[in-house]
Amino acid sequence: MTPSPSAGGYKAVAKLYNALMTGLVLTLITRRDAESARRFVFAHFRRQHLEKFLPGLQKLGLERLPHAVACGQYHYFSNALGGVKTEYMHESDRKAWVRYPPPRWIWQGTAICAVPREVNEAMLHGWHGHNGVTLGNPRLGFVCTGQTVEGDPGLEGYYFEYDRDLAPHERVRFAHDERGPRFDPALAPQLDSASWPAERLLKVERSYAMEYVRSMLPTMPELFGAEEAIDLVGRAARLIGLQFYDDVAGLLSVAGLGPDDFALLLASIAAAQGEDVELSRDGASALVVQKGWRLMDGVAGGEIMFPAWNALWQGALAVHNRDLTLSTQRRDGMIRWHIAPSN
Repeated sequence: MTPSPSAGGYKAVAKLYNALMTGLVLTLITRRDAESARRFVFAHFRRQHLEKFLPGLQKLGLERLPHAVACGQYHYFSNALGGVKTEYMHESDRKAWVRYPPPRWIWQGTAICAVPREVNEAMLHGWHGHNGVTLGNPRLGFVCTGQTVEGDPGLEGYYFEYDRDLAPHERVRFAHDERGPRFDPALAPQLDSASWPAERLLKVERSYAMEYVRSMLPTMPELFGAEEAIDLVGRAARLIGLQFYDDVAGLLSVAGLGPDDFALLLASIAAAQGEDVELSRDGASALVVQKGWRLMDGVAGGEIMFPAWNALWQGALAVHNRDLTLSTQRRDGMIRWHIAPSN
């Protein structure tokens, strides 16, 4: 049987991968230190910036706008399409505001209480402060005027084009005595996404979360080496699988506790990611076969992180039914998951 992608599957993927990103940062803070988390967040967002920013500007039709305006609208559109609460305020062709009000997507739930200021700021240094460099405009910088992790009502700031070239340390500036204008939805730019069907919007949110994993997995071994990266990501993934199993099972209407029920959950998530997957029986076991790993196709350095990513499903199965085991085989470009009774 080949499961079809579903709305519940799209939501499940988005929820799991959002949680995995947050969980990994918290794991770095608690298992290593805040400096390790800062380094990861910086490298993760710089990687995403270099891969996504210029193509995204063109895809959104923003490449001909003044640079400050184009940057502000890029963050407004790209994040809003991904399900992130975002606001945009135009002040002039040289000054454009963007605000991420609570609840913050990346620091979901109570996790925001554990995120140090410097870890949050690493995102701005990794992405926002590099926009001018990528655009070939050394006068463009970002000014941060508020951070949710510091108790402000949102991560807020503006892109500004100065009258002179900026030194590297000036590309992100912090001005806590400034306050952004109030957001007026009637004045905000519009995309045609308001007319998109619900399924298309869910697929975009799913893809947004998937991109975080595509960047996260190869970034970790670059920073900490393969062995420690697998250990850190694997620990976070198992915990996320444990903690979010009930949410995912509910989204996929999985109520039974048998091998076939978990196989359906796993295959439905794979199908929602665009993977080629099939369900079958193998004696007393349920078998899920996936052809390839499209999630990491074309991502250098991501392949070695498969065991860590796979810990998501090991954690989920432990909640689904602790008397079942999950064995995983990879051969000839195929992934085979066997879900079987433990005795």
